[in-house]
Amino acid sequence: METFYTAVGGQQFFDDLVALFYAEVERNPMLRGLYPSDLTDSKRWMSMFLMQYFGGPSTYSELKGHPRLRMRHAHLQIGQAERDAWWTAMSTAVAASSINEPHRSAMMEYFTTAADWMINHDDQATTET
Repeated sequence: METFYTAVGGQQFFDDLVALFYAEVERNPMLRGLYPSDLTDSKRWMSMFLMQYFGGPSTYSELKGHPRLRMRHAHLQIGQAERDAWWTAMSTAVAASSINEPHRSAMMEYFTTAADWMINHDDQATTET
């Protein structure tokens, strides 16, 4: 039985998707500020994570342990605006990629859920005086 990973093109697809995503990050000042100046490691880890999540090699977990996405991003203040910017960048990357249905919808469903899950800050919070 073919896995999602192999159906979409394996490592090359995920490396290309991550490159498209980070091109969007570079264009968005809100997102760019959330990432280190050198994106090399970020790209590598994201590609490995996505490959693993979508049925590819488990290299990410072998090297970094359980993904624990929320914990790994806890140092960042992620509100609705950051979530929306990330989701838009990822949606743009997916739209520009070579992925077809039904894999496109499945991938976007995951990204929507993941983006929502990462919110750790209420943008509407007010300070009492």
